[in-house]
Amino acid sequence: MTATTRQRPAAVILTPSAEARVAKLMADAPADAIGVKLSTPRRGCSGLAYSVDYVTEANALDERIETPGGTFFIDGASVLYLIGSTMDWVEDDFTAGFVFQNPNAKGSCGCGESFTV
Repeated sequence: MTATTRQRPAAVILTPSAEARVAKLMADAPADAIGVKLSTPRRGCSGLAYSVDYVTEANALDERIETPGGTFFIDGASVLYLIGSTMDWVEDDFTAGFVFQNPNAKGSCGCGESFTV
């Protein structure tokens, strides 16, 4: 009997718009950037916030998602808060930013900048 390895689904699903934004960020990235990283630092009214930044070195504990525009990392300590989430890039006449649909979030602050699990 041969064991088969099933590829684990990504912790976060990036919409085509989010993938395009990652590609744009990587096209404009500092020379030492190897990708873009999502993390959930403790801050804000509800406890955790979404943070997207350039990353200059890989961490073995981080999740990696290869996108057409570059590598997208998810902070290893944040994965449990993000499993099953969808990340989108939304622009309108007045704002532009990443928007998260997170099934793990039990609540968020009034301004939408932070969430709790």
